[in-house]
Amino acid sequence: MRYFCLILFLLFIPGALFAKFDFNANCLKAYGLIFELKLNAARQLIVVEKKNNPENSIVPLLENYVDFFQLLTTDSKADFDRLKGNKSKRLDQIEDDKEKSPYSLYAQAEINLQWALIRGRFGEQINAAMEIKKANAYLRENAKKYPAFQLNFKGLGLISAVLGSLPDGFMKSTLSTFGIKGDVKSGLAMMQRLAAGLPSSVYEPFYEEVVFYYSFVLVDVAHSENAYAETMKYVGRVSDSSLLKSYLKSYVSAKKGHTEEAIITLANRPVGQQYQSFPYLDYLMGIARLNKLDLTASTYFNKFLQTSKGVSYVKDTYLHLGWMELISGDRVGYDQYSAKVKGSGYAINERDKQAMNEVADGAPNIGLLKARLLFDGGYYAKSLEVLSGIKEGDLKLVKDRVEYFYRLGRNNDQLGKSDEALENYQKAVTYGKSLKAYFAANSALFMGKIYMKKRSYAQAKSCFNTAINMKGHQYENSIESEARDSLKRIN
Repeated sequence: MRYFCLILFLLFIPGALFAKFDFNANCLKAYGLIFELKLNAARQLIVVEKKNNPENSIVPLLENYVDFFQLLTTDSKADFDRLKGNKSKRLDQIEDDKEKSPYSLYAQAEINLQWALIRGRFGEQINAAMEIKKANAYLRENAKKYPAFQLNFKGLGLISAVLGSLPDGFMKSTLSTFGIKGDVKSGLAMMQRLAAGLPSSVYEPFYEEVVFYYSFVLVDVAHSENAYAETMKYVGRVSDSSLLKSYLKSYVSAKKGHTEEAIITLANRPVGQQYQSFPYLDYLMGIARLNKLDLTASTYFNKFLQTSKGVSYVKDTYLHLGWMELISGDRVGYDQYSAKVKGSGYAINERDKQAMNEVADGAPNIGLLKARLLFDGGYYAKSLEVLSGIKEGDLKLVKDRVEYFYRLGRNNDQLGKSDEALENYQKAVTYGKSLKAYFAANSALFMGKIYMKKRSYAQAKSCFNTAINMKGHQYENSIESEARDSLKRIN
């Protein structure tokens, strides 16, 4: 069936008929290898294409995909500084090609959008904003010229969803001055329609890329309750030889509390020299195992530290290793890892920033830590069991008492005990609204979500506004963004 779709693609897709934007069989094969994370094999095919068809303006787009996934997997600042100069040369080649093709503006948009996504990982927010502006303009113009070219909606949906989720701040205000605004719901709907329709269309070869971005938006942008089910549904038809599929399945499973599936997926992921090195997957395995209080997680955290040359998750990895020392009863070991959190890695990624905040707050209560990890792993009953062994009166710090009620609320919420959850969330809000910790603000957010389900919209609005009005706490941007998006849905 895949080869039949490929033939249709080559015969009928707009752009395949244009000599200078020739997404031919060789280019499609390279594209497919990129999305299996077989980057070296893809590079070899691209070299062949450049030799045989030096005027093919699809080549710079494929080269940019390779750079994008190399940087996504290595997270290397050195690689980023070395590769980012390639962008302008590729855009120049495409812009110089005056052939009328939907791929002309599309390729320019894709290259800008890919670099915008990568720059965000390395703290280059101003350049990222400019590139999003350009990508959005190219895609909108292309959609007017070629309304039947469905691939436009991948980037437009992604941009709309991401911008719609941004809290008030530099990036949002900068893009607003250019008239660029987003909406999470419409962006998500755009991508869902595309993912659902591609398998039966001539655009089927682009299915895996659309699912990759759709899953990202579901989990990290929309914070959708259906993220796990939707991702599993759509990745099912992706080949098991794809390392990107293993990444998507394990990442979404771990984020949404399906720890056992994350561990199985990571353990059975495809391996070999043909695949791009991806140290993050060892970090993710460490997270998944520790979330079930499996102390063999240290093996994977240490492997990540040994192999990663990236800017992200180093501080967070040392924090988790420190937590393991605490759970094992070694306070000295925890202090040693806390020092490494402060002195190693970068504080660009949100999890690394949070790791710095965590060690600044001092060692966590061990019972609350275990309950937190079990909750993150989706082991809600076990987490409640740990909390049942903690007496509120024994918690001397206000922060610990607020976290205690927050953890009770979160577990009861996930187990469908909404009344108990609301009671505990309210206590967390009452006692913790002036703290730097995120427990009170997040409790207000989740209270609003419960009231939305109950159709008690006035109470839901009040809770969301409470979450928005709390300032100066951890995760402020993401909590405020989610609360504002929820208010939009009510309105």
